[in-house]
Amino acid sequence: MGRRKLIKATAAVGATSMVPGLHTAVWAAGSDKPEKEEVRIGFIPLTDCASVVMASVLGIDKKYGIKIVPTKEASWAGVRDKLVNGELDMAHVLWGLIYGVQLGVGGPKKDMAILMNLNHNGQAITLSKKLSDKGAVDGPSLAKLMATDKRDYTFAQTFPTGTHAMWLYYWLATYGVNPMKDAKVITVPPPQMVANMRVGNMDGYCVGEPWGHRAIADGIGITAVTTQDIWKDHPEKALGTTSEFVKKYPNTARAVVAAILEASKWIDAGLQNKLKMAETVADKAYVNTSVDVINQRILGRYQNGLGKTWDDPNHMKFYNDGLVNFPYLSDGMWFLTQHKRWGLLKDHPDYLGVAKQVNQIEIYKQGAALAKVNVPKEPMRSSKLIDGTVWDGKDPAKYADGFKAKV
Repeated sequence: MGRRKLIKATAAVGATSMVPGLHTAVWAAGSDKPEKEEVRIGFIPLTDCASVVMASVLGIDKKYGIKIVPTKEASWAGVRDKLVNGELDMAHVLWGLIYGVQLGVGGPKKDMAILMNLNHNGQAITLSKKLSDKGAVDGPSLAKLMATDKRDYTFAQTFPTGTHAMWLYYWLATYGVNPMKDAKVITVPPPQMVANMRVGNMDGYCVGEPWGHRAIADGIGITAVTTQDIWKDHPEKALGTTSEFVKKYPNTARAVVAAILEASKWIDAGLQNKLKMAETVADKAYVNTSVDVINQRILGRYQNGLGKTWDDPNHMKFYNDGLVNFPYLSDGMWFLTQHKRWGLLKDHPDYLGVAKQVNQIEIYKQGAALAKVNVPKEPMRSSKLIDGTVWDGKDPAKYADGFKAKV
């Protein structure tokens, strides 16, 4: 190793040695050296951007020979456009957005890539105080009110092909409300949800934290259901990029995966780390809200705005021994089944083929090896959802066509 490289390597070690919980530095040199050292990663102001932010704030990125530059974005459509045109290298992004762009739904068509999953759980469906005052506090009571008190009901999600749209549609349909026929659905960026509900623009919305808890803190809404009650340990945000970026910068992609994995592990390691994370991401540079709106739900302490409080073991998780982060093929395929169900896709795609193309399992495994993270044995998993149906990825076309409520 030359003198200059040695100095650089030593600096990289020094930068991370102060961070609690980090083991000896991995400095990438030679053929494994990241081709692009500065990586611009877009994020939306949501609690689940935390692993991207903490990888940068704690200096974990330096350990893997990269510098993560988190860039705050205003909307998912903006994230999509900047990913597609190369203004962003990567993004904290909705699974369904990446799959939508891959198939030319909800935007331009371009080959995309998911490097890892960033979190499980931790989103919620909020109903307005006006609805709860009329007795609509959960799925069955909302369906009953909509059937008896006839008017136009408006619900908001954050992006047409995204996770929040799919959780909202799935939940409504479970109780006999067809979101395409029985309600008006609008798209609102996450940080604008609370303000829109305050002025009466919608009856309910599905969004990531802290904007569910914020509605309760502000006294304008109630939590009707958490997304972990719709699907325990569901995929939520992904680390997304273009296929072109992965082909051009494979070492960089691997290094980013390793750094974010280590940040995810750090967040989930204990109470103090979670509170430090909440304090960090609450800052105006990131989520821009008060710490107490973030820290309750990341610890699993829930209240519904109607006096009920509970400890939820299935709160937002960032690591869970690597189970959170693996980009399961069946997770990607599920979003395609829902896109088909709701008419976003006219025909059945090659479900497995598309998932294999998008999910960068090999890059993920290499990043996991660098960060010493366990990798699940199988690329598919089985889950039971709120309506009792089991999703295992085995017969996606039959699954997509099997729902009573669909387009």
